Parts: sequence; structure tokens; C-alpha cells
Amino acid sequence: MNLKTGAIVLFALTYILLLVFPRKKSFIAAGSALVFIATGIVPYYELPNVIDWNVILMIAGTMGIVSLFIESRMPALIGDWIVKKTPNIKWVIILLSVIAGLISAFVDNVATVLIIAPIAINLFKRLKIEIIPIAIIAISLMSNLQGAATMVGDTTSIMLAGRMGMNFIDFFAYQGKMGMFWVVQISSAAAVVILFMLLKKYDKRVDVVPEKAVINSFFPTFLLIGLILALIAASFIPEGSKPGILNGLICAGLMIVGFIHEAVTKKGLKHFVDNAKEIDWQTLLLLTGMFVVVGGIVQAGVIDDISNFFLSFGGSNLFVIYSLIVWFSVLVSAFVDNIPYVATMLPVVAALSAAMGLNSPILYFGLLSGATLGGNLTPIGASANITALGLLRKEGRDVSAKDFMKASVPFTLTAVTVGYVLIWLIWA
Repeated sequence: MNLKTGAIVLFALTYILLLVFPRKKSFIAAGSALVFIATGIVPYYELPNVIDWNVILMIAGTMGIVSLFIESRMPALIGDWIVKKTPNIKWVIILLSVIAGLISAFVDNVATVLIIAPIAINLFKRLKIEIIPIAIIAISLMSNLQGAATMVGDTTSIMLAGRMGMNFIDFFAYQGKMGMFWVVQISSAAAVVILFMLLKKYDKRVDVVPEKAVINSFFPTFLLIGLILALIAASFIPEGSKPGILNGLICAGLMIVGFIHEAVTKKGLKHFVDNAKEIDWQTLLLLTGMFVVVGGIVQAGVIDDISNFFLSFGGSNLFVIYSLIVWFSVLVSAFVDNIPYVATMLPVVAALSAAMGLNSPILYFGLLSGATLGGNLTPIGASANITALGLLRKEGRDVSAKDFMKASVPFTLTAVTVGYVLIWLIWA
């Protein structure tokens, strides 16, 4: 068995095991990663390149800050406000999802889930309502959807902007036409309609929270606001002028500041240790393992082969090529991390656009739309989904792939279809 065949077999086996044994995901991913390393598919010296330490540090740091945020009782106060503004549970979930989407247009979607999902979980507990998995899933789906709205919303957007020389404003209006921001907002509105349909049974009236939340510290809130502002500011620094793990260092650094402040004000190192325990280490292990697994199939040239086949299949018909890029990207990103996929496909799209004499960004925008939203199809297609399910697991609510996809498939297909039609109508 050659290297490429071995990588394909291991990759397929990993995903089958992840779907069959959802409670053992972190150990399956870690075990598969070790096999990829032991067999030489991913040489040990390539680990710093295949593992996205920026994402790992960012998730760990945000988890720590969010744990302090929850402990401060601020999420409970926000929950009180939401209850006052909404008539029933359905509207609570919709409002939280929309807020998550708006934040995710400017902040990484994983960080957004870690900020908004705990507010929902805390609110359900205070209302004495069993935690509703679809609420957390909806927050994750909407966060992923809005990642394509601006240049700073997702790593794939940053990569595309760098390739095309786009700036922040170009996502709102480009070449005198509607930019991706508005395409995503219209797609988002269509997806909200789907959420309404999925949530129709959650029409129980929301009772007023009996006990008004009392904030015990505003420091975690300032820390969280500072985190969001720092991430936005960092996104405007040119890629070549900043460390690749800058966002992760920001999140981890502010988390340590928060932990130290907590230990000093409460006069005890025990609080530092207790806060560190709140980080979901299993989710971090899962993501680290998956970075190695995906890196393995990239190293083996599997994605390159797929891209070459894709090039030979499309011919010179713009509609066929555009359609293939969108829907193939949706399919691949449902199972493969979209960062290496987009990194591979950007040169392909550039070559296609040049060969066809296109002055339009239609193929680029089709790639961004399909690759960003495709991760919503499956529970393992996006880091935000893995994080959201990790939060649910921590609360004793394991969600199967089947249950996740009952919500994710109609949501994703609706959003992608609307974006697919709009991009074609605007840019063809």
C-alpha cells in the first residue's frame, strides 16, 4: 500500500469511527493522528505546520475567559434582558442565534460560540428548562454562516482577501456591485426562516426569571470586550507583518491575566487551578488530532488530485465550473477542514479565472460561500460545531450526527442555495 492509498484509508476509517463512536471522538482523533505520524504520512517535523496552534490557543484562551465571564454572573444578566424581550423559547433561541451571527461577522466563529452558547446554557438552567441542544446547534450554524460576511469573519475570508488584494470595505461593495456581506445577510435571513420551522414546537412562554442576577465582578466582562476589540484590531494588521499565532496569543494572554486577577482578588492559587479545569481539554485534543489527520491527506497529495480532476471536468462552461466549485466545496468542507481546502483551491480558481479571461470574482466568491458554509453540514465539518457539541457534552447532552444533521442539512442547503443564486445573478 503506497503513501497516498494509506492516507485515504486512514482518513476514511477515522471519520467512520468518529461517526460511530461520538463519545470517544477526542481519543479516536488523537489515535489516528499518532498512526499518521508513526507511518510517516505526516513526518514529526511537520507537526508545527499541520497543527493550527493559533486556533488551539485561541479556543483554550477564549474558554478560560468565558468561564470567568459565566462565574461573574454577567451571562445571567444578559439572559434576563433576553427573557424580557422575547415571548417564548423559540424567540429566545432565534435572538441568541442572530446575535451570534452578528458577532461572528467580525470575530472568529469558534470564539463566538464560546461567548454566546454559555449564555444560552446559563439561561435555560435559571429558567429550570432542560438544555435544548438545537439552541446551541443553531448558535454554531449561524456563527459559521456569518464567517463569510466580512474580511475578518473567518480564516478563509482572510485568505481570499489576500489572494485578491481585497480590503475590508470590498466585502460590502466590490467593483460597484453588492459584496459578500449582503449576500450572506440575505442567505442568513433565509436560514432564519428554516430555524423558525425547526423550532416551531418550542412555543412555551418564557416566564420572568424569578431572581434578578447580581454581578459579582465586571472584570471578566471588560476582559471579554477587550478580547473582541483586540481580535478585530489584529485582523487589520497585514498578514506578513504579524505572527501567525497572534490571535491565539491574544486569547491565551488575556486568559492568563484573568486567571491571575482571579487568584489575586480571591487570594488563592486554587482559583487559578479551578479555572484551568473549566477548559474543555477533550475538545482541544480532538481538534489537534484532526489537524494532523487533515494535514496527512494534504501531505499525501489527495486534495491536489481532486483539484486536478475538478479542473479537467469543468471544461470552459462558466456555469458548470461555478456550480462545481460551489457544491464540490460544500461536500468537501462537510468532512475536511476548509482552511487547507481553500488554500489548495485558491490557485486553481485563479488559473481558471485567467484561462477564461474573467474579470469577475464569481469563482472566488463561489469558493468562499461553498467552503465556509459546507462545514455546517456535519458535526465534524467545522471547529465551531465541534466546540458547540463539546459544550453540550460537558452538560451531559451528547448529540448524535443524525440529530445534528436534522437541523444542519436544511439550514445549510437553504443558505448555500440562496447564496449560490445571488452570486450568479450579481457576478455572472
